[in-house]
Amino acid sequence: MRGGLVTIGTVAALLAAMGLTVLGLGAADNAVANYDASSWLWSTSRSELARVNGVTARVDTRMEVPGGRRHQMQVAQTDRLLILRDLNTGQVSSLDLATLQITATTPTAPGLGVSVALHEDAAFVVDAVQGIVRQLDPRSLTPVGEPVRYPPGITGGAFDGAGKLWVAVPSEGTVSAVTAAELPATPGAAPPAGLSPKRVETYEVAEPAHELVVSTLDEGVAVLDRTSTSLVTVRAGRTLRADLTTTAPGSLPARTSGPQVPVTVAGERKVHVVHDSDEVQRFTVPGAGERLSPAVAWAGRFYCADENTGTVYSFDANGQLVDTIKGSGRPGPMELEVRENHLFINPPNSSTAQVVDDRNQVREVNKYANDVLGGDPPPVAPPPPPPKKPKVGKPGAPRAVTAAAGNASARVSWQAAASNGAEITRYVVEGAGQRHEVGANQRALEITGLTNGETYTFEVHAVNAKGDGPARKSNPVTPTAAVPDPPASVTAEARPDGTVLVKWPAANGQGNTITKYAVTASSAGATAPAGESPKTELVIPAGQLEYGTQYAFTVIAVSDKGAGSKASPVSNTVVPFTVPKEPTELRASTVADQPGTIAVQWAPAVDNGRPVTKYLVEAAGKTTEVTDVQTTIGGLGDGQNVTVKVKAVNEAGPGAEASTTARTVAAPRVTVTDSSADATSVTVTFTVDAGGGRATCSAATDGKTASGSCSSLRVTGLTPGTAYTVTVTATNAAGKGTATRAQSTDPVYGVATCKNGSSGAEATYCNSDRAGRNGNEIFEITQQVDSRQAGWVPDGTRLRTFCKKQGEEVYAYIYNNDKRSTWWVQVDYKGKTYIPWAWLNLEGGDNLNLLPTC
Repeated sequence: MRGGLVTIGTVAALLAAMGLTVLGLGAADNAVANYDASSWLWSTSRSELARVNGVTARVDTRMEVPGGRRHQMQVAQTDRLLILRDLNTGQVSSLDLATLQITATTPTAPGLGVSVALHEDAAFVVDAVQGIVRQLDPRSLTPVGEPVRYPPGITGGAFDGAGKLWVAVPSEGTVSAVTAAELPATPGAAPPAGLSPKRVETYEVAEPAHELVVSTLDEGVAVLDRTSTSLVTVRAGRTLRADLTTTAPGSLPARTSGPQVPVTVAGERKVHVVHDSDEVQRFTVPGAGERLSPAVAWAGRFYCADENTGTVYSFDANGQLVDTIKGSGRPGPMELEVRENHLFINPPNSSTAQVVDDRNQVREVNKYANDVLGGDPPPVAPPPPPPKKPKVGKPGAPRAVTAAAGNASARVSWQAAASNGAEITRYVVEGAGQRHEVGANQRALEITGLTNGETYTFEVHAVNAKGDGPARKSNPVTPTAAVPDPPASVTAEARPDGTVLVKWPAANGQGNTITKYAVTASSAGATAPAGESPKTELVIPAGQLEYGTQYAFTVIAVSDKGAGSKASPVSNTVVPFTVPKEPTELRASTVADQPGTIAVQWAPAVDNGRPVTKYLVEAAGKTTEVTDVQTTIGGLGDGQNVTVKVKAVNEAGPGAEASTTARTVAAPRVTVTDSSADATSVTVTFTVDAGGGRATCSAATDGKTASGSCSSLRVTGLTPGTAYTVTVTATNAAGKGTATRAQSTDPVYGVATCKNGSSGAEATYCNSDRAGRNGNEIFEITQQVDSRQAGWVPDGTRLRTFCKKQGEEVYAYIYNNDKRSTWWVQVDYKGKTYIPWAWLNLEGGDNLNLLPTC
């Protein structure tokens, strides 16, 4: 654990209830007061929540969620409450910010399709797949009264500023408001009789089966009809429609502040600004690609995040670009939320966030601040190269267009058409003199007003930014009053192989034979045919449904007359899953300072609908289990080439493996490339193959050693004119490597010096040897003893030297610059003999220290 622990009494309860750890350096009152200008921000890679004070732009409290590493987390918050929903596990947890205590937890189905909404003391769980809006007591997460029920596949589920929860029903083309019931006095107690959340307002905003997106307002709601490209605002019971001209689907933020509603069209990289019934502004967002998050209105500006680059662009009311906020600087999701008079910009995968005040001043927040937790944030990986732009064209024809007759009606369904590079905006269904436009994710349509006994054929085509694609016809159908009953119930089971098993009891054909059943899948805001079966079950193939997304199913029975029943009751919700994909960005490398060890790291595997619980890492016949995305493997041989295989494991089992290779550190190898010498030192140059490790180097000979550089070393203190063998040694974690080199030091020469004086006997003193003492006399010992004199050399004779030795003092007088010394030099003259240093001048500066002592 990093940093300091906030030691307040409630932490024990916190840990027991959820496994959260509160960290920080502040006093206890930091942990028990949620400042009005603060917001909790989620960090995916660290599994942490950071409470950011908008006034100071600093983190004052951090909470670690050990089980949430790399999980998607929905955060709903007020000044007193914080509710978390883990999308990977489905768990919902309620935290009282006054005490930092978990008050309750409750499970939901994992994946997208369920969301949490919070306003003051009102909490709702919205199940978009089932169409159920249920109020919860946030103190206990127990239901309050009866839920509000809608048809499956609703969208929205957020509060406006007045405390109304708004929900859109695409199948009906309506939007409605729900108000919360009063909470019981005791958490978890039953509310007074008759108290339940209520649907208080409903407005028609689109044709049935259009695709709808919702953004709640300060009071009311904005609904974007993506099928007809229009925006409807509902304020104080008054609806206003603004028609937009776009070539791609638009999106809205979950919440919009102020009177103007920005509609972001990512496919065009444009933002359309709507005020009441008019489009008042339109501007283009710089850059390329379609990964734009919905623009957010704040303090007279519009902020739009490019999730491909991690950049946030700020535009004024006239649509002029006035600021570019660096943001995370890399691809990934971006969360923009206006809260407590500040705009909070949070990239969950980044170590930093930004706070924008009501004067549009931007300040950066370090979510991993050292003074809170300690430690630096992980290094930021460089962004991947941009993908190549696909060729764009009109969509293809829808697949498997089928029709089933009903009583004066027909049900038409189809599989998705190929988008051909431009997102499909809608489908058009034509037949029986009718034309219907439905959303891109609404691929089933009930057509009414038909005449029993007449035969009808229907055509369906897709539309994208490039225009209308080709149509495909259905089978002919003849409506009849003799329709079978629908199956009484439907159950669904997600299986580990990625398939989904849907089962139902046999339907009553009402005198006719049931020949097949048609199954429709519903997810949040979408319906589509899942398949047909002559049996009372259908296995939906792996990959047909999106892993990690919630689905529910309805079934119609079709008789031998081609007549179809009404839809069955909706099934239970399931989340398709299968084994994880292989890990990506697998890298294995040598650990330089540890023998027989390699380091392995990888990017998290796509979990395919269930959280990855562990990774299996295999190397050299040994398998280890890890829960992180990195590990080290030891116990290998030195210089061993190792193949590493990594698999991710989830509830379905181990997935596909990724593999790479690495080599453990090997003992160094030394190659001597050259050598040189002077009188008292030898220099060797060499190369070292460090074997993947970090090598240290030394050179040694005759007891003398030099260390340091691993390219050249100089050994000093040697004897001139001597042959040496120098051993070079390189050492790393795996061992040592050596090489040798023979090299002799240079000999030192001296010049016998005796210069005649200017007159008298001094003028011929140095000309020849004579009786008595004379210059340049050489002896067998270090004394001037006639019987031990070896000879005499004339001035200028060059003699090779060996060493120096103390002896009788000799004074050279004027004949050699008054040189006086007790040192004698051993020279090469009739063997090894001695000459007084007073008569010998060493070459190179007469430095006697070059010679060792004999």
